[in-house]
This record gives sequence, structure tokens and C-alpha cells, in this order.
Amino acid sequence: MPSHTQDATRTNDIRMRAVRPLLTPALLQEWLPAPDAALALVEQSRAGIARVLHGEDDRLIAVVGPCSIHDHAQALEYAQRLKAEADALAGELLMVMRVYFEKPRTTVGWKGYINDPRMDGSYAINDGLQMARRLLLDVLALGLPVGTEFLDLLSPQFISDLVSWGAIGARTTESQSHRQLASGLSCPVGFKNGTDGGVKVAADAIVAAQAPHAFIGMTQMGQAAIFETRGNPDCHVILRGGKAPNYSAADVQAACQLLAQAGLREQVMIDCSHANSAKQHRRQIDVAADVAAQIAAGERRITGVMIESHLNEGRQDITPGQPLQHGVSVTDACLSWQQTAPVLRQLAEAVKARRKRGA
Repeated sequence: MPSHTQDATRTNDIRMRAVRPLLTPALLQEWLPAPDAALALVEQSRAGIARVLHGEDDRLIAVVGPCSIHDHAQALEYAQRLKAEADALAGELLMVMRVYFEKPRTTVGWKGYINDPRMDGSYAINDGLQMARRLLLDVLALGLPVGTEFLDLLSPQFISDLVSWGAIGARTTESQSHRQLASGLSCPVGFKNGTDGGVKVAADAIVAAQAPHAFIGMTQMGQAAIFETRGNPDCHVILRGGKAPNYSAADVQAACQLLAQAGLREQVMIDCSHANSAKQHRRQIDVAADVAAQIAAGERRITGVMIESHLNEGRQDITPGQPLQHGVSVTDACLSWQQTAPVLRQLAEAVKARRKRGA
């Protein structure tokens, strides 16, 4: 036995500045429980999305909302407007509000509402988790399903019971850990094509997520455990562009051929933003118009769209000491609500036209 206590600090945590306690998912859910009406909405909307993905419902899934959430009141103001449109177009569009709390960064920057809810570098993550769950409950109380991107591997335990649809981003579609996570999620999940535009990584992700997995994770009580999943049959590809846009009829055909070769359902969701719009937010209108024309012409393999939209158009920087503009994104530029509503109606009309062709 050594005659002295071993100094583990020589090799352990040498680059850690601090380690702070994290509340448990079970405690957060006790503080902010989901009412029966919210749980019923989540169940119904998940089942509705799954029916679209399995060809049992000819509506179009529309995931619409801000690039990222940074303000509770403004998010609810947006949700109220989207809810009215969702009700008006319910026969053609299955509307899901985009409520993204985590932002992947190419280098560094604000990582989102959960990571830094005060946008001041304080990283009050416990507060961010509470604020995120409270917002989801408030949106659900309006009768609107929500979708989010699952970026962090632990945060789903705090909010995933309230999420109707999830996305795995272009940077993480190839990640084994995220594929395993998707295999155990209770909601349908979309995998984006790679940042280079490659669709095969997304197809491979679906194959992986449909299979059972075993991995290490955190339980609702905050304890490390081994999770064994059953696999997720409700996964699909999201075309978001890459080195070039990939929303055209030829791109849809190519993606569906690749999916068929992998033994997967021939279906895609098209992200009107990101590389498909060359990160020019107004071009989402043109992308959506092209998609609507394909749908109106009878294309049934397009089962969904994504649109980045906020109360007001454009984007703004977070600058210490300067107030933020109302309803303007602090990450990627978004369409305004006034620009978004006509796009949604155009897509709904396209679904009607597709139905007439099939009649």
C-alpha cells in the first residue's frame, strides 16, 4: 500500500473550471408535470405524424417556427398565430411548431435557450431546463404539437415526453450515439442529410435507428444506467441541401432511389432553409413554391416540409448592453409571420390538388 494519498489531480479534470450540480429529470417533471390534455395531444400528434409517414394519411407534415427560441413571450405570441393557421389548414397540413432549444455551432457562439438562457455566458442550465419545459407546456396548452432537435444526449430526459417530432441535425446524423438515442425515442424522428449533401448517411441512420441498441445513459432519477431500446419504426430523411440545394424533383427521385436500395420507405421531408435556401431566408419562399408544385403535380413521396419563421424577418446579433429587436431570430435568419402564412396556404392548396389527381 502507498504510504501517502495518491494525487489524482495530476491527470484528472485538469481542464475543468467547475463542476456544478444538475437537477434530475424526475424532479423537473414533479415541479412541472404534464396535464392529461397535454399528454393526449402529444400521443395523438405522434400517431398522426406516424400515419403520414406510413402512407395512411395524405396530409403534409409542416414543421414551422423560429430557428431557435430565445424569449418565452415571443415564442408564445408566435405559437398563437401558428395555431390559428394550423386549425384553418388542418385538413391538409399537420402543423408542428419548431421549438429548438439547442443550437449546434460550427465553431463557437450562443448554444441555445437551455445552455445559456440569459444569453450572458452564465450558463444557467438548470434554469434553462425549467424554462424550456415550461414553454413546451404553454405551447401544448394552446393545442399545438411541438418539434425540436435532439443535440445533447441527456437533455431529452427532461423534455422528450412533451415532444411530438424530433430531428437529428446534419452534423450529428452520422453519430452512433444519436442514432442509438433515436432508436429509443418515443416520437417520430427525422435525420438530416450530411452537411455535404450526402443522403446515404441519413439512410444509414434510419437503418440503425430502426434496430435495437444498448447504451449508457441517465435515468429519470439522474443515475447512470444501461438502456436497451426496441428500435424506432417512425424515422425519415430530411433533405436540407449541402454543397448544392437538393429539393428539386430530380433530387427527390435520387433520394428515394437510395432509400429503396436500403429497403426503406421512399419518402422525404424538405427543409426549405439552410443550404436549400443558401442561407438566404427569403429564398425559402421559392423553395416552398417548387415543393408545392411537385406536390400539386402528384408527388406523394414528399411527406413534410420545414420552414424557419419568426414574428419578424431576418436575424440579429446578441450584443451586451443592447436590447434585442422584438421577434427577430438571434441565430439563422427567418421569414416573418406575414411572409410565412401565404406559404403555408400555398402548400395546403397543393395537397388539395394532389388529392384531386388521386380521386
